Amino acid sequence: MEKTCFFKNAAWVGKTERTAETFSVLRGHFNINSIKKVTLNVLGLGFFKCYVNGICINPDTFLPISSDFEPTCDPADEILSGHRIYVPSFDITPLVKLGENVIAVHFGGGWYTHTPRVFGLPKAIYCIFAEDENGEMHQFVSDQSCRIGDGFVSDYTFVQYENHNYNLSRDCFGTDFDDSNWANASLTEELNTDYCSSDCPGDALIRELPAKEVGRSKNGIIYDCGENTTGYPVLLLKANRDETVSVRFSEELLANGGLDPEHVHGQSFSVISDGNTRIIQPEFTWYGFRYFEIVGNAVPKCVKVIHADISPSSTFECDNQTLNWIYKTFIRTMLCNMHTGHPSDCPHIERRGYTGDGQLTCHAALSVLDARTFYEKWLQDIADSQDKLSGHIQYTAPYVRSGGGPGGWGCAIVEVPYQLYKHYGNTYVLAKYYDNMRRYVDYLEAHSEFGLVTSDKKGEWCLGDWCGPNVLYPQNDITSSDQQVIIPAPYVNTYFMVKSLKTMRKIAVIIGKEQDVAEYDEKIKLRQRAIQAAYFNTFDSNFIMNAQGSNSFAVDLGIGDENTYTNMVNYYRKLGYFDTGIFATDVLIRTLFERGDAELAVDILTNDGTQGYEHWRRNGATTFHEYWDSNRSRSHCHPMFGAPVAYFFEYLLGIKQPDASCGYSELIISPQAISRFNKMSGSMDTPGGTVSVSYERKVKGVKFNISVPTGCKASFCLSSYTRGLNEGENEFFIPEQ
Repeated sequence: MEKTCFFKNAAWVGKTERTAETFSVLRGHFNINSIKKVTLNVLGLGFFKCYVNGICINPDTFLPISSDFEPTCDPADEILSGHRIYVPSFDITPLVKLGENVIAVHFGGGWYTHTPRVFGLPKAIYCIFAEDENGEMHQFVSDQSCRIGDGFVSDYTFVQYENHNYNLSRDCFGTDFDDSNWANASLTEELNTDYCSSDCPGDALIRELPAKEVGRSKNGIIYDCGENTTGYPVLLLKANRDETVSVRFSEELLANGGLDPEHVHGQSFSVISDGNTRIIQPEFTWYGFRYFEIVGNAVPKCVKVIHADISPSSTFECDNQTLNWIYKTFIRTMLCNMHTGHPSDCPHIERRGYTGDGQLTCHAALSVLDARTFYEKWLQDIADSQDKLSGHIQYTAPYVRSGGGPGGWGCAIVEVPYQLYKHYGNTYVLAKYYDNMRRYVDYLEAHSEFGLVTSDKKGEWCLGDWCGPNVLYPQNDITSSDQQVIIPAPYVNTYFMVKSLKTMRKIAVIIGKEQDVAEYDEKIKLRQRAIQAAYFNTFDSNFIMNAQGSNSFAVDLGIGDENTYTNMVNYYRKLGYFDTGIFATDVLIRTLFERGDAELAVDILTNDGTQGYEHWRRNGATTFHEYWDSNRSRSHCHPMFGAPVAYFFEYLLGIKQPDASCGYSELIISPQAISRFNKMSGSMDTPGGTVSVSYERKVKGVKFNISVPTGCKASFCLSSYTRGLNEGENEFFIPEQ
């Protein structure tokens, strides 16, 4: 949309030069003689807090939600496809009064000033639409009449620290503040962008946690909020004038009780006191932490949990504590990584919307969370990041310099719309992004040799199954000596190309592009043959020595021979734990479920060795780690290993759609591995209503309770037992065979 749709006659204003490290506050005065309804459209870049007559209208938020704001010179060799900015709108009627009113915009850095991709100096724009009692409209806008001065944020780096100096203009947001000594705002450059509205949920205060003192450091006191989370502590500041209070954050403690420096990640918050007792908290950043250290005269009131305003849309419980922990911990980890409108890899070190992590966990996230609009917005980010010329999809969306590779990252442009379609039935996303998918496949074609996707753009990373453990093959196996096994990147890249082509074949039929099907069939066969020729050992029927889930990729693509899957099953029955990285973990578990080896899948999911979820649980983890080996993990809040949670619903509970179904309009309830459990229950919200499955083992059989949404065609299948299911409640008993 045009800017005028939101900001008619308003101008972007701010400072044209950085005169201090402090972030500016913009103040505008407006008079109202009659009030019916008053609406405010406002932006501050990067983040902003807006006050009307001294009352903050967006506390505990980070607005605007993220996007690629406008063209910049980075990446220099590519032209991104889209640039947009999302405009928040507020009903401020209860906050305005007859006579003079003040709007104040405190604007900080956020993604707009974050290196390595800096868009410019912070700036702001607003437009107030005031309807009087006679129905007449009045407008008050940002322009050069606004006053601008420095706020109290004295130093700031978005992903690490925020410092306040309350001797500066701490109380400059209300009507009592005299801004006559402030300068007039300067006009700044217009944005070369699209102005958009969005129903994507932004960040919000979700809940509060208590902070418990757990020890003392050399200079301060250490607190524990009980779980790894995102947000910040609220502090009661009691320091004298010019005294400093500092806070550091960490995911872990050392054995001596101090903060583990490996998990501080440079995160800190400090204030210089003006001598007044006051409640304080950060303004323009959040932290990823469980523990924090306060040095100085301040005490915590609570810890605010901040993330996207998204609620769970599912339940799951069984008599296996590991599976219960995986489900609950995935939700917590996922939500900790949903900020400013995109899913991230971690909430502290990078915070970037990695397309690899994001596409991998999309199915699971949509299964357990009410996240439709969140992913629809992020899908637009992915499309915006595509190079207009080559079709390359960036590794992060919105784009920030990063590493990844073709295949498992860029295929998000195919996987995310398809999952949105399967979960919600929204065919339009398939049609909208179909050309983007085709352009991306063309890009992979251009970066292939002998049928394998061998590279990405020059100078960039080309990763395969990232974050796999250091696997050592035993000497008595097929390798000649102990060695680290790493799945070659071209193998993984080409797997994802074939997977994307298979999905695009389905999409072509759904949206009436049948003329493309033959092309996809030919390309699929070519790539399958290339993988088989390059990586299949005809003597033992294995791919890449049957290591790190390599056979599971092949089985999922339908290549290898009749022994390939058997080799994989035998290997993991003997191994008993995960030797897989970011992608193979998901493919391995799904392949086992799809082939009917649910018992083995559960064995691996619940293994009590050092490479699995139970190891994390036993050692007190409250979010997933970046590596199975926690000692190698920089981050202890990474959602990527949560992808198998989708299969708790699809296979353990058996809530599965036939291939032709979308939006859960049709269901086949077929639970697997029920002999392992005495009871299990779970539910999912669908477009038609909630579907729930529960069963409990009784004497001589199993009792089932299944609820089917209205309008859903459903059936039940367990071994040789089948029956139709009615809408609403279904209760029945199956005797032991």
